[in-house]
Order: sequence, then C-alpha cells, then structure tokens
Amino acid sequence: MKKLGILLILLIIILIGWSLLSSLLPKYLTNFNAPESQAPLESVKVVGEESVVIDVVKNIGPSVVTVVQIIPPTQNSSFKFGPFGFVEVPGESTKEQSSDIGSGFILSKDGLIGTNKHVVSKAGVKYQVVTSDNKTYDVEKVYRDPLNDIAFLKINPNQNKDKILNPVVLGDSSSLQVGQFVIAIGTALGEFRNTVTTGVISGLGRGITAGGVFQGFVEKLDNVIQTDAAINPGNSGGPLVNSLGQVIGINTAVSQSGQNIGFALPVNAVKESLKNFNDNGQFKRPYLGVSYLMLSKQEAELNKLAEGAYIQNVVKGSPAEASGLKVKDIITSFGGTIVSGTNELSTLIASKKVGDKVEIVVQREGKAVNLSATLGSAPNE
Repeated sequence: MKKLGILLILLIIILIGWSLLSSLLPKYLTNFNAPESQAPLESVKVVGEESVVIDVVKNIGPSVVTVVQIIPPTQNSSFKFGPFGFVEVPGESTKEQSSDIGSGFILSKDGLIGTNKHVVSKAGVKYQVVTSDNKTYDVEKVYRDPLNDIAFLKINPNQNKDKILNPVVLGDSSSLQVGQFVIAIGTALGEFRNTVTTGVISGLGRGITAGGVFQGFVEKLDNVIQTDAAINPGNSGGPLVNSLGQVIGINTAVSQSGQNIGFALPVNAVKESLKNFNDNGQFKRPYLGVSYLMLSKQEAELNKLAEGAYIQNVVKGSPAEASGLKVKDIITSFGGTIVSGTNELSTLIASKKVGDKVEIVVQREGKAVNLSATLGSAPNE
C-alpha cells in the first residue's frame, strides 16, 4: 500500500508538471523564433502607408508645376501745382514682379499643362510655370474651357533643353469610392511649392461655388469631389492623386466656413475637355449667349410665373440675340426638353453640338412664344 501511495503522488506531480510545461512552451517558442527587433503589426501598417505616399510623390512630384503670374512694371506719378494748375510729374518705375498664384500638372511631353481656369482668369497677363526642380517656362498660350473650371497652358518644352517633361497618368473618376485614400500636391498659400497632404474622399457629387482669393474669380461647380486632404489657396490646379499615382481630380477650392473640407474637379471632366481640345485645337463648346436664373416650381408659383430659366442678360451678337430671346423671357423648353431643376439650361445646351438648330419655348408676358436658335461656338477668352 505504501508503494502504491508513492506512485500516485509521483503521477500527480508529473501531470501538474506537464500542464505547466504545455502552457509555457508555445510562448517560449514564439519568443525564441521571433527576432527581438520585429515591429508590431500596427507599425508594419504605418510603414506601408508611408511607402505608398513616398512612392507616389517620387513618381508624380516632378510632373507638378507652380503657376506664376507676371506683374508688369508701372510708373508712379505725382502732381505739383504750377502756374497753369496741377501738372503730373512722372516718378520712378517699379520693377516687373512675379507671384505664385496656383498649381498645375504636365499633361503631355510637348508642353501642355492642366490647371484651373480661375487660376489664369486674367486676360492679357503673362504667366509662367516652374517645375519642381526650379526650371522656368514662359506660357505661350492660355486655353480656357468655357463650361468648366479647367484651363490648358502651352509651353515650349525646348526652352530648357536639359529638361524632359514627364506627363501624369490620368485615372478614372467614375469608379471613386467614399473613404478612398488620396494625396494632394500643390503650391500651398501661393508660397510653399510642392506641398504634399493626404486624406480620404469625404463625399462625391457635391455642388459648390468656387474661386480663388488670388484671382477674385468665382464659378458654380457641380459634381465635385469632397476630400479632407488639406487644400489651401494656391493648391488650385494641382492634382488629387490615388494610391496608384493616377490623377483623379484637380484641386479646386476649400471651404471658408469649415476645416478639412476641400474640393476637386473629377479627372473625367479634364479628359473630356482634353479630347475636345485635341480634336479642335481649341475648346469648341455649344453656345447660346444668355445669363439666367433658374426658377424652381415653388418660386414660379409664388411669383405667378412659369418654371424654367429666367433670362437676365442676352449677349450682343450671340445666337440668343439672333433667335429673338429677350431679357425677362423664361425658357420653359429647350430642344423639346422641359427646363427644370433637374434639367438646367446649361446641361441641355452642353448636350448639343455647335451648329445644332434648337427649338425654344419661352414664356413672355404670360404667353408662350416659340423661337429657334442655331448654337454657336463658345468664346475661349
């Protein structure tokens, strides 16, 4: 009996020992096999995100440019009182000055640059572009899209013979998703060139009124991308890029009433403008020649008017004037389509081609009037 008791005690000790060994052995083996310097999973993820941004910036950064406005010299004058009254006395002339006003990106090796129209809105002003390696090019021609906040600048790629222009890769903005990672590059505040910020797509299909504090230009824009990547004045015209290094939008505006709310034009609008430009050597858009205010159904009922486009101005010499359209007319039908909030006049005009003859129905002094207009080509300047 004594021997049996000793055997039971030994068996219990062995079982307890095996249980302890089983619980400690996996931890020991894990610590033994893993290097002491191995980074935790969170660190690996951060390093991955950093690598994406670094790689994208290395690839697309050389294709991003700063748009510079050249201010011509002026002469200061003063007035002195002489025997025949006040006489203007010429003073010293100021020197030519330059200021960074926006951003852009290279579209082709032959020197086509994409940017916002509001960045280069001043006609008769000289512009330059400066690349990321500080090579300066004179802008030979500015082409402004009459329907979108898009402009193309033409430079001579041979102005700096040791420089090769590397165009960006244009992506597809029709497949964007809210929450998608994006990178914005541009000349922040018109001072800090090639600034890089990151964020996500916060919203799609937004409608905004955009412009630039440097240019004093505003325009209503529809179907824009909202992002929380920091976009500041001076970023306008720069690219919004996905994690593959493809341009998916043009940075256009920043909300003045909120933080981390920026907007970009979808790149598909740029591709459409580029195709139109390449096909015609300029922007060729259908043009009626009116400014108008859309009257909603509710507004029309309150004012006892028809729903549609209330004409505020008719451009002299335009197709609208030739058709007989007048100020205070309300366009209720354009090309057989009812004009309403879901079918704005500008959208209906854009769906036509230059030279199309369009039937127009207007309400004039309470009566329906039938007119016909032949659409012209929108002016580029």
